[in-house]
Amino acid sequence: MAAEAHPNTVLPFEDARHVVENHARNVPRPTNSESVPLLESPGRILAEAVLADRDFPPFPRATRDGYAVRAADVATVPAKLKLIGEIKAGATLLSGEGNQSLAAGETAAIMTGAPAPPGADAVVMVEYTSRERDHVTIKRSVHSGENIVPVGSEARRGQVLLSAGHRMDYAAIALAASVGKTNLQGWRRPRIAILATGDEIVPITATPGPAQIRNSNSYSLAAQVQQRGGEPVILQVAPDEPKRLRELIETGLHSDLLLLAGGVSMGKYDLVEQVLAELRAEFFFTGVLIQPGRPVVFGRVRDTYFFGLPGNPVSTMVTFELFVRPMLDAVAGAVPTPLIFSKARLKADVKTKTGLTRFLPATLSGELDQPEVALAAWQGSGDIAALARSNCYLVIPPDRERIPAGEMVSVLMR
Repeated sequence: MAAEAHPNTVLPFEDARHVVENHARNVPRPTNSESVPLLESPGRILAEAVLADRDFPPFPRATRDGYAVRAADVATVPAKLKLIGEIKAGATLLSGEGNQSLAAGETAAIMTGAPAPPGADAVVMVEYTSRERDHVTIKRSVHSGENIVPVGSEARRGQVLLSAGHRMDYAAIALAASVGKTNLQGWRRPRIAILATGDEIVPITATPGPAQIRNSNSYSLAAQVQQRGGEPVILQVAPDEPKRLRELIETGLHSDLLLLAGGVSMGKYDLVEQVLAELRAEFFFTGVLIQPGRPVVFGRVRDTYFFGLPGNPVSTMVTFELFVRPMLDAVAGAVPTPLIFSKARLKADVKTKTGLTRFLPATLSGELDQPEVALAAWQGSGDIAALARSNCYLVIPPDRERIPAGEMVSVLMR
């Protein structure tokens, strides 16, 4: 059967990214959830909201080691106050004379995280005080509320702390733990089919022939899928032969998303688009004006989306980050997030050609307020070692032919 013709649609980077994001927003969300132990939840997408089981904080919480005071008592300093006790974290009463509240002219030593006693409305940091027996001299005024977090200021009982669709990370796990969640309802991990193509590809356990390479793409994609909360399904490598390629593509289309690596360029044996066209695929774009990864393809067969990623390993990894992530987020039940770029000062001149948005392996270093980025020495989109040594991508706009050292440039972390 001859492949049906489809228009070649090569888009600028921003337009292609918007196409993917628009489709991701319209993907039906998952319907099957499961109970997930808290410590097994990193990367999982919540299928339920996590609510506050009490006010946070449940008491007025001291944020500094120091002395609880009435702010009015220390409006004029130095001020000498009577020390009536001490409150440590986890305590509910003053230790000392047994008083449970501060009267005018009194103070209590207090530790970070401890509840401020009734009557106190501020905490003076310990470095602004001096102590002599049962009296404390306050050397700096404070305003009411200083160094105290009010009851319920972080969340009120019943308030949503984490919404359904939130991706669990260490901060979200801490929040869930703080409300006593030992298990969470998470959406089922989406199955992401991974299909590497090409006669030159051999298993990683094989000894490659002179013109062969090991199948690194399936493993890098599987790792990227796992990091985004998906379940990778690695298919057999597809040969450069239409019948078997079609069989494997049809198998992959039974998953929630299909990723193909290789076979999307313009060569005689690049058959992926031809076979997809035979399957009556809709093609939303068939190339993007980027380097690396220009031949990337995005489309849909019936209800299953697919990406045809270039076969060069760096291109495969870059195009996953730029285009696959929002769609994977959507099928996992998460709200797709935008790309987040940082700024850094360029260490050395960069020269290139105009016309393509470039995402080149680079290394970000420098001090906190003086980040610097240097282009990695790499030999093109097959140089996996250069990418492994880098920690970010230097982003070069399509209209820049030369960027001088010292200029602030965009950086995409990886």
